[in-house]
Amino acid sequence: MVLSSASNYSIQDKILSETDIETKSNSTNNIKLIRQNGQIHIYQSAYRGSFSTVIRDSLRNAALGRKVLLAQLMRGGVDQGVSNPVNLCGNLLWIRSSNSYDQHKLEDIKNNELLSNSIRDSTIELWEFCKNQLLSGEQDQIILDEIFRAVELGIIDSEDLISTLESRFISGDVILTGTTIPKKMLLIADQVTELRS
Repeated sequence: MVLSSASNYSIQDKILSETDIETKSNSTNNIKLIRQNGQIHIYQSAYRGSFSTVIRDSLRNAALGRKVLLAQLMRGGVDQGVSNPVNLCGNLLWIRSSNSYDQHKLEDIKNNELLSNSIRDSTIELWEFCKNQLLSGEQDQIILDEIFRAVELGIIDSEDLISTLESRFISGDVILTGTTIPKKMLLIADQVTELRS
């Protein structure tokens, strides 16, 4: 018996990891249930703020009844953070960093260690929240907007991101956006889209 999807498969006697397979016995045979994850989509653009189509689609999915998490890791300015998310359409949880790079001038961040640490800590706090959501299976779709900027700045470790994505438990898609995509990420993506303005 072969069960397949775009990124995983099982042949009856092949051993897969215990987290991916649950065996149920009955009197005549064993049935192997394979956890199905959605795909990983990467959207790349030359400019920050070019991902309005991704955000539009997430709002549409929420209006259609899917549970969606939209996390804007490098955006702020609307008094959000993990403790104050905005719920749209009853199904879209929209969260921005409580303190982010786009709220301050670059030279102010470089010259003020306290401000730099505050921005870093709020981005890490949002990433930890997103990691928990990726592993919990509570959402139907998760968008990690500008996550590659956080990786580029050294706030989020690329190996941590890859490990979390490989361990994810979400039936829907995970969408990652950014201007510069690490080559390692291209290897685990199911789809890479370059947006041109």
